[in-house]
Amino acid sequence: MVKEVHVVGGGLAGSEAAWQLAAAGVPVVVHEMRPLRRTEAHQTGAFAELVCSNSFRSDDWGANAVGLLHEEMRRAGSLIMTAADRHKLPAGGALAVDRDGFAGEVTRRLEEEPLVCIVREEIGALPPADWDSVIVATGPLTSPALARAVQSLTGEAELAFFDAIAPIVHRETIDMSVCWLQSRYDKAGPGGGTADYINCPLDKAQYGAFIDALISGEKTAFKEWEGSTPYFEGCLPIEVMAERGRETLAYGPMKPVGLTNPHRPERPYAVVQLRQDNALGSLWNMVGFQTKLKHAEQVRIFRTIPGLEQAEFARLGGLHRNTFLNSPVLLDGSLRLKTDARLRFAGQITGVEGYVESAAIGLLAGRFATAERLGQAVSLPPPATALGALLNHITCGHLASSGDGASRSFQPMNVNFGLFPPLAAPPKRAKGERGSKTLARKHALATRALADLELWLAGVASIAAE
Repeated sequence: MVKEVHVVGGGLAGSEAAWQLAAAGVPVVVHEMRPLRRTEAHQTGAFAELVCSNSFRSDDWGANAVGLLHEEMRRAGSLIMTAADRHKLPAGGALAVDRDGFAGEVTRRLEEEPLVCIVREEIGALPPADWDSVIVATGPLTSPALARAVQSLTGEAELAFFDAIAPIVHRETIDMSVCWLQSRYDKAGPGGGTADYINCPLDKAQYGAFIDALISGEKTAFKEWEGSTPYFEGCLPIEVMAERGRETLAYGPMKPVGLTNPHRPERPYAVVQLRQDNALGSLWNMVGFQTKLKHAEQVRIFRTIPGLEQAEFARLGGLHRNTFLNSPVLLDGSLRLKTDARLRFAGQITGVEGYVESAAIGLLAGRFATAERLGQAVSLPPPATALGALLNHITCGHLASSGDGASRSFQPMNVNFGLFPPLAAPPKRAKGERGSKTLARKHALATRALADLELWLAGVASIAAE
C-alpha cells in the first residue's frame, strides 16, 4: 500500500498539490487551520479562497505568459483551472471567476476524493519525523508559529517577512541610444566586467520633475495588519526618501558620480541604474526603487525617465507584509529543502506572485512528490515551458549577487516571457502579415512551450506506466 503524503495548507497551491497526488493514486492528508484559526485576510474555511481580486488575469496563451500558464496547467490536469473554467465570469480576455463558486468547487472535489483526508488543525511546529513526505503550502500569511519553526531550520536571514520590491524592466524595451552600460568608477565585478549596470541619465530639470511626481503620486495604503511593520532603513520606498529632502535621491540610489555618459559630454545631474536580474539577461532591476506607488502611477512616472519612455515592466514595485523563502539558496530543483529533503515547499512561500503562479508551483510539487512516493524518476518540466521557466526562476535562475559583488535579495515575481530561454532565431511573419515583432515573438515562445510541454507530459506518463 502506498504511504500518504502530508500537505500543510489548503490554499491554491496546497489544493492543487493534493489533487495531483490523489489523481495519481497517492493518498494525501491535507492539514488546514481554517476555520479553527483565521488569518488576517481569509473570511471562510473554504479551500482555495481568493482573498484579493477574483481575476486570474489574461487567458490568452499566445500573447501572455500567464495565459500560457493557464493552458499548460489545463493540459496537466489542474483542479484549480478546472474549477476556474467552470465558474468563470464575463471579463473580456481575462479569466475572472465567481469566487464563492470557485472555492466551493475546489472544496467539494477534495472532500469527495476518497484518497484525500482533510484535517482541520494548525501545524505550529516542524512536521513530526514520521511524516517522511510533506508539502508546505502555507502562503504569504503563514502562521507565526510555523514561520518561526521554518526560520529555525533555514536560518533567520533566509525567511523574509517584509517584501520590498523594485520594478523589473524587459531589457529589449530600454532605449540604449539614451542609456549606456557602465559600472560606477568602471569597477570590475566578479566576472571581470566593468559594464554591469544600465544607466539612465537625468538633467536637473528632469530630476526635479521626477521628484515632484514621486511626492504627489498616488500611493497604495498599507493593509491593516501591515501598518505596524516599520520600514527598514535599507529598503525605504523611493517616495519616502524623496519626502525627506529633494536631493536625497541624488545623493543616494540616483547619485551620478563615477559615471560617464558616452552620448553627452556633461555629467548628468542624477542617474537611474538597472542591473541584470536573471541569468538570461532579459530582465533588469531598477536599483533602489522599491515603492508604494500604485501600479498605474509607477508606469506613468517611471516612463518619464530618459531611456525608459517605452519600458515594459515584468514586475512593478511594492512593499508589503509577506513570508517567503530565499528559494534559490534553500530549495533544490524539485522544491525540496536542501537541509531536510522530506520537506517540499509550494505556492507563494517559494517566491512566486499571483494566484495562478502559486497553484502552478503546487501542481509541480504534487507531481514531484507523487513520482518520489511511487519510486519513479522525478521529471522536471522543460525550461522553455511556463511551468519550467517559473520553477527555474525560484530555484536557480535568480542572480545571487550584483555585478559589483554586492549581495542581492531574491524577490517574488509573476510569470512573464522574460523568464523564458530565448528563441533560436527571430520568428518569421508571413508576407503581408500584420502585428508587432513583440507579439510574434511571444506567440513563437508560447508555441514552443506547448510543444515541449506535450513531450514532457508524454514522458511522465511513460515513466508512470513502466
